[in-house]
Amino acid sequence: MNEPTSEPTASSAQEPRLVVESGVAARVAMIIEPAIVDLGYRLVRVRVTAQNGCTVQIMAERPDGSMTVEGCEEISQAVSPVLDVDDPIQAAYYLEVSSPGIDRPLVRASDFERWAGHLAKIDTSELVANRKRFRGILRGVSGTDALLARDDARSDEERDVAIPMRLIADARLVLTDALVTESLRRGKSGLPPEMPAPDEVAGPKKGHGKSLGPRPGKKRGPAPHETDTEEE
Repeated sequence: MNEPTSEPTASSAQEPRLVVESGVAARVAMIIEPAIVDLGYRLVRVRVTAQNGCTVQIMAERPDGSMTVEGCEEISQAVSPVLDVDDPIQAAYYLEVSSPGIDRPLVRASDFERWAGHLAKIDTSELVANRKRFRGILRGVSGTDALLARDDARSDEERDVAIPMRLIADARLVLTDALVTESLRRGKSGLPPEMPAPDEVAGPKKGHGKSLGPRPGKKRGPAPHETDTEEE
């Protein structure tokens, strides 16, 4: 298995996301990302959900993939004022800031390289090799393509596929024992194991992200109809 790399570079700190939000979440991301970058972190993902009426979930990390409780609090304090000024959510909302967790989203080219050797799911916006959903072992990146060795390929299908990153709508690691072991060994979350993820339920831990919220936002009219949903 390939070892995920952990040393950030100057270019990786400013590396753009290839998998981004749409709708309300995209507006939130545009508003908060400069504040997060100024603190030395990278935005991973924003979701606006109907949880607790309306919840804005922000995932962020250091360029090396680490995150701490103090980092979540620092980001929360930085983005709250800018969200109050621009007010993209026209309703009362709760603000949650967390690390990406163990079964993290993959949003940058370096994510696919860093976690090469681990199981992932990838959804595309257009057909690639006659399908839009893939599952398999990450094999890194070649040019502008993410490489995947499918574990569900039929005998008449290609096992190794190159997926154009511009067509990736969603990509995430799949929770496995190997991934948990590797994540804990590297201490990527920076949070102790007893701290649950915001959406943790009974059973296997989904990650070590810590929610520092909820924090009520300003109430302006009806709750937004436009939300980002995540398919498990």
